Amino acid sequence: MAAKAHTRLDAPSPMTSPAQLERLAEHLRKLRLLKSGERLEALLQHAASQELPYADFLEQVLGEEVAAKTTKNIAMRTAMARFPFVKPLETFDFAYQPSVDRKQVTELASCHFIEHGDNVIVLGPPGVGKTHLAVSLGLKAIEAGYRVLFTSAAHLIATLTKAHGDGRLDEKLKLYTTPRLLIIDEIGYLPIDRQGANLFFQLISRRYERGPMILTSNQSFGAWGEVFGDRVIATAILDRLLHHAVTLNIRGNSYRLKEKLKAGLVRSHDNETQPGGEI
Repeated sequence: MAAKAHTRLDAPSPMTSPAQLERLAEHLRKLRLLKSGERLEALLQHAASQELPYADFLEQVLGEEVAAKTTKNIAMRTAMARFPFVKPLETFDFAYQPSVDRKQVTELASCHFIEHGDNVIVLGPPGVGKTHLAVSLGLKAIEAGYRVLFTSAAHLIATLTKAHGDGRLDEKLKLYTTPRLLIIDEIGYLPIDRQGANLFFQLISRRYERGPMILTSNQSFGAWGEVFGDRVIATAILDRLLHHAVTLNIRGNSYRLKEKLKAGLVRSHDNETQPGGEI
């Protein structure tokens, strides 16, 4: 009895000639369907062995191509966002920070706030996960197809101040107004002089009701007058930010103290006053 012939995975399909394979590969290259080009022979082998209908085979090929391009685009937009780290929302420890409303954060992760043009302001003392939440929501926005840019408040002010001195302020303001979602981290960690406050106000005014933002701060709204060195400017900034905004107020302990808290070396600050309030 003759031995049953086996077709190697890297061999052309019995139904496809080498010349036809080359033509197919060339078509895929011209269409920039690179993933399909890499897996062409394997895809044909699978289709032949499973006797797939033409529509099913086409759906498989296009599905793999879309998935590959989506992964590549997400990676590219993530790199362009300039995050300080990449931490998905699934890694956030809600159990350690019970003051964070998981349902509310999950709703924000749907990115409806971007569609509606709402801002998200995350308040809390140092180390409670404000930046983690901001980055995680930024990653969700990228997955949803939005362009995102992350910056610290200090870097933003320094960049705008230098651009103002160089006569290139409008160019830099466009850099921060173009992304659909802008994330400004650590407002209040360093004092902002009057010029910096005015430049920050210009940016907020340009994005007002046009481009949503996520902002984090360790200072209550009532302290922003001191942060910006001018109560009038701070009020004008908050008036625009809070017109359409969701505020997350984290009242908890620093993640950096997590192990010390477990060991009883420090006491919990859950019940102490946290940022929030009115200006």
